Amino acid sequence: MKPKIYLAPMAGVTDLSFRLISRKLGAAHCFLEMLDSNATLYDSPRNRRLLKTVKKDSPLSAQLLGADPSIMLAAAEKLLNLVPLSFLDINSACPAKKVIKKGAGSALLKNTDTLAKIIKTLSSNLKIPITVKLRVGFNKKNIKECVNTAKICQDNGASTIFIYGRTASQGYRGDVDYESIKVVKDSLKISVFGSGNIFTPQLAKKMIEETGCDGILVARGAQGNPWIFKNIENYLNGKPIKLATLPTKKKILKQHLAYIKKYKELSASNKLGFMGKVTMWYFKGIYNAPRIRERICKVKSYEELLNLINQKKEKTQ
Repeated sequence: MKPKIYLAPMAGVTDLSFRLISRKLGAAHCFLEMLDSNATLYDSPRNRRLLKTVKKDSPLSAQLLGADPSIMLAAAEKLLNLVPLSFLDINSACPAKKVIKKGAGSALLKNTDTLAKIIKTLSSNLKIPITVKLRVGFNKKNIKECVNTAKICQDNGASTIFIYGRTASQGYRGDVDYESIKVVKDSLKISVFGSGNIFTPQLAKKMIEETGCDGILVARGAQGNPWIFKNIENYLNGKPIKLATLPTKKKILKQHLAYIKKYKELSASNKLGFMGKVTMWYFKGIYNAPRIRERICKVKSYEELLNLINQKKEKTQ
């Protein structure tokens, strides 16, 4: 069976515009941005904006953050009444200090009783599959503990484990622990996806070959690089991959910005600032990037930003 390639949930990143451009370039399945269970339950205006979708934004899943099983269930039920979802993921991986202080995210790695209750509560009461996002540990690598946590998830009703190959204390730094992901995969009956450092097709293949995982989550590797999905698929199938030329980057970037203009619910100035951030993703690493970033920060309108993008030429000697 071919490994599945999904766009991971990223707060402040995987909005409707990002998902649509990723789907256009090969993403088979996408997540909403990470959702807080309390904000979802109490229907905050910001959370409502995060749920914006359209018919072609499918298949779609969500990741829920929280530490109280009853609140998580109530939030999930409300969510399912608002958005059609393929499955719901429980976040046990977020390393942010403010999240850990609430007992949520990767704090659940240290409180597997609560994690088990959340999974069992949701899987017993909802009609869609429940998945869990884990890290390989909290403070340090411990394969036995990692496998035990994954088995607790499986035994309480999780249908799939998404496992990020770093500890919570590592955050997003350091080497990816392929060994722990492999042992988890070999120890479970349910599907296991690998995550971490999927920045190129070659690294995607490395994750799959070294862990035997059933699929991968692509996160930061898709920022300014949505064609990574098709390139990974081609590379895994022995087909050539195409490096995006500047004209290609500009074309896709302008499509991405058009989606933001159409769908993003922000004030005019904040929307333009967000467009500038997205433009910087696409222009990262190109010739004279610092100067381009400086000019992006000074644009006063959508049209001015498009003109700046159109003016950017390939470096000539």
